[in-house]
Amino acid sequence: MSIQVEHISKQFGDQVVVNDLNFEIEKGEIVGFLGPNGAGKSTTMKMLTTFWTPSSGKALVNGFSTETQQKQVQKSIGYLPEHNPLYEDMYVREYLEFQARIYHTDRDRIQLVIDQTGLQDQSFKRIGQLSKGYRQRVGLAGALLHDPEVLILDEPTTGLDPNQLMEIRQLIRSVGEKKTVLLSTHIMQEVEAICDRVIIIHQGEIVLDQPMSELRESETQVIEVEFDYRVEEVLLSRMDWVKEAKNVHDFVYQLTVDSGTDMRSRVFDFAQENGLKILELHQKHQSLEKLFVELTSRK
Repeated sequence: MSIQVEHISKQFGDQVVVNDLNFEIEKGEIVGFLGPNGAGKSTTMKMLTTFWTPSSGKALVNGFSTETQQKQVQKSIGYLPEHNPLYEDMYVREYLEFQARIYHTDRDRIQLVIDQTGLQDQSFKRIGQLSKGYRQRVGLAGALLHDPEVLILDEPTTGLDPNQLMEIRQLIRSVGEKKTVLLSTHIMQEVEAICDRVIIIHQGEIVLDQPMSELRESETQVIEVEFDYRVEEVLLSRMDWVKEAKNVHDFVYQLTVDSGTDMRSRVFDFAQENGLKILELHQKHQSLEKLFVELTSRK
């Protein structure tokens, strides 16, 4: 197991920021760690990196305790904090050489991570001259330099333009083929695109921990159908597989269905049984973003 968190809590004065978290992450998983601002995501990540000590509970990273084996934990993780701290007066290669000396890392790794993060053309520029996207790449290169088994990335794509976001996303996905990645982000499409699993935290507590595959299967369907005549909503609601039926406008209706099975064929059956013609039929699923809003809006 790459990460084990057991009943971990963090309190600052009277304020409980993280409350009794429990989760495990297996080697090779890419896990999206989501939550609104102030939910406790960054605090949890800082405890896993040994920056902060838990008020109670324990955490293990690659089998090492974050409290009693801090050096071993630090050597086995690569960490990119939300506000990427870089020495802006240093050149990119110079900065990575400095990092390599700290980690006692083979200097051959420097060119390897430069190539891996697409910094070839930027490696002899000062960090202060780089765009936000390239600075994030430098931070990722530094996190990868000592070849850690676990990557902890706190908002790695904040402030990037769509092209930069796509490039960093592809980089994280490729890195995740061999390493464990815990990724904090506010971009739901990012989680859906690259993560194997999602953990949502709200007010310091886990409100969802589920594989993405199960979320996709269990998503609520919304079927939008246009008939050639008006239909009473109560008639549509009588079908046992329809959770809610709503007339959107004219002869267009939205049917909400709690099922992973495509139910459009049932709509065709209903139309045929009632002498109706279907003019248009669309299916969509409840998005992760909608689920996030529902779970994190509860008091």
